[in-house]
Amino acid sequence: MEKLYHIQLDDSHGARYAIMPGDPGRVELIAKLLDEPRFLASNREYTSWIGSLEGENVLVTSHGIGGPSTAIAVEELYRTGVRNFIRVGTCGGMDLEVAGGDLVIATAAIRMEGTSREYIPIEFPAVANWELTASLVEEVKYRTFPYHTGVVQCKDSFYGQHDPERMPAGYELKNKWEAWLKAKTLASEMESATLFIVAQVLGARAACILTTIWNQERIRQGLDDDQTYGSGRAIKAAVEAVRRDILKQR
Repeated sequence: MEKLYHIQLDDSHGARYAIMPGDPGRVELIAKLLDEPRFLASNREYTSWIGSLEGENVLVTSHGIGGPSTAIAVEELYRTGVRNFIRVGTCGGMDLEVAGGDLVIATAAIRMEGTSREYIPIEFPAVANWELTASLVEEVKYRTFPYHTGVVQCKDSFYGQHDPERMPAGYELKNKWEAWLKAKTLASEMESATLFIVAQVLGARAACILTTIWNQERIRQGLDDDQTYGSGRAIKAAVEAVRRDILKQR
């Protein structure tokens, strides 16, 4: 097949798994945890490396920021043969139990973004694949990393969350934020719902692990909250969760 327009990959890579950070700058860092990593392509927000785990090829491809670029990455990777997707990203904590530095494994996502609505009506839930999610949970438990599992909010506007008073739609943003808090939503990020829905529609599997950078609700209430910008724990857990899943499939 010809190389696909956005990711500039064809099906010659032979990988069924893709680990997907948002930031192209994290791709090489993740790939170096694989066996025999090598660069494949870089175009726009999509940078790809490949390596292997347990003799099976694994891609690392960045998906950029937000739903549209994530959907394109998943669609095109699927066309090249990928069937398993793990997003490794960052989030802002919402529930007071989620502190900066904690890991969040998203079991489902609030579809507050727009991309997934062009795939399936809003009543359909955005849910992670339980097998891949279980491998993530097993790995973080094994490594005794602090973690939480549950629902996250997936939004389209970063500054709509952090500065809602400035937005003409601020009344709606604030009201919904309070609703999500009352429902014990763990964290807020920008890609999980799209990932889950696109994978569901394609018949693929998807999971998501996030590093909590900070929790603005803890800060507002005067609670301790360390700001954490390193994603090392989430990256290690994602890579080893892929290894676990490969071994389970044999």
